[in-house]
Amino acid sequence: MDYKKVKTEKEAITRTLREFDESTGNIYESVAILSKRANQIGKDLKEELNRKIEEFATTNDNLEEIFENREQIEIAKFYEQLPKPTLLAIKEFLDDEIYYRNPEKESSNI
Repeated sequence: MDYKKVKTEKEAITRTLREFDESTGNIYESVAILSKRANQIGKDLKEELNRKIEEFATTNDNLEEIFENREQIEIAKFYEQLPKPTLLAIKEFLDDEIYYRNPEKESSNI
């Protein structure tokens, strides 16, 4: 998923608690789903950022280092301005874009 194109809030906002337990029936299960998804998103963003920064990494010290550092700083600033992984996970959860399952519930239905 391209997280750079997701339209969501850039800072935390007050939400209604009942929005989160509608699909699962349990607020704690919803929070667990959100935390796992936020960790996945954060990991993906970090790996993408590291790949982009590695493109500018050099083993030699030279005069171009200052220019390269500026490019690295610009890339880092762009990623800092993206919505936080938790906010992205909340948007996905509320839009029913997250697939999840609970094996305990599935085994009790047999």
